[in-house]
Amino acid sequence: MKDLNLEIIYQDKNLVAVNKPNGLLVHRSAIAADVSQFAVQILRDQIGQHVFPIHRLDRKTSGILLFALDKESTKLVQKEFLENRIYKKYIAIVRGFFPEKIEVDHPLVNDRNKKQDAVTNFINNKHTEIKIPYGKYSTSRYSLIEAFPRTGRQHQIRKHLNHLRHPIIGDRPYGCNKQNKLFKERWNMMTMLLHAQEMSFKHPNEDKVVILKASLNKEFLRIKKVLRL
Repeated sequence: MKDLNLEIIYQDKNLVAVNKPNGLLVHRSAIAADVSQFAVQILRDQIGQHVFPIHRLDRKTSGILLFALDKESTKLVQKEFLENRIYKKYIAIVRGFFPEKIEVDHPLVNDRNKKQDAVTNFINNKHTEIKIPYGKYSTSRYSLIEAFPRTGRQHQIRKHLNHLRHPIIGDRPYGCNKQNKLFKERWNMMTMLLHAQEMSFKHPNEDKVVILKASLNKEFLRIKKVLRL
C-alpha cells in the first residue's frame, strides 16, 4: 500500500467518506504494531486537515468508511450510530445456498464478556454451484448476499453468518478453513469477501440525507466473476 491514495466518495465542510481497501487499518492498533499506514493518517495527508473516524470497519472489510472534519459533527453522527439510525448495506460471498431472506436475532458476547443484542437482516441475491469437489460432495456451492445490520456490534455480520453456518469466504477466524485454503490455492485469493456497499443518514448540520455508495474492489469482482455470481 505504498503511496496509497484513498478513493473519496463524499466530501463537504463537515464530513468525508472513502472507499476503504481491504487490508487497511482505520487507525493505529496494538495488535498490528508492524503496520505503518492507517486510513486516518493517509486521508489526513491527502486532504490536508485532521479527520475524525466516526465508526469502525474491520481491517479485512472493504467499503464505506466515514469521517468527520470537526469534533461536533463526530459526536452528532456517532449518536446516530449508537441509536441505530444509520442505514447500512453490506455485500458478501458466503459458503452454501443461502436462504432467500432471513432475520438473525442472536445476541453476541463482546470482548468484555458482556452479552449484547444483535440483529441482522439478510437477503440472497444469487447462488451458484461449481464443479469443484468439497468434502464428501462433488461440487461447491456459494451465494452472493446482502446484509443489513440493525445493531452495530463488533464483527456482527461475520459472527451471524458463522452462526447460520454460511461463513464469509476468506474470513478468519469465523470462516471455513477448508474453503479459505481452496480459494488461496486455486485462485490466489488472500482477502475476505465482505464489502460495506451503501450507507445513508441524516446530515449533522444540514437539512438533508447523505447517501453513500462504494463500488466493489477488483479482487471481489474477480472472484464474483470466477464463481459466476
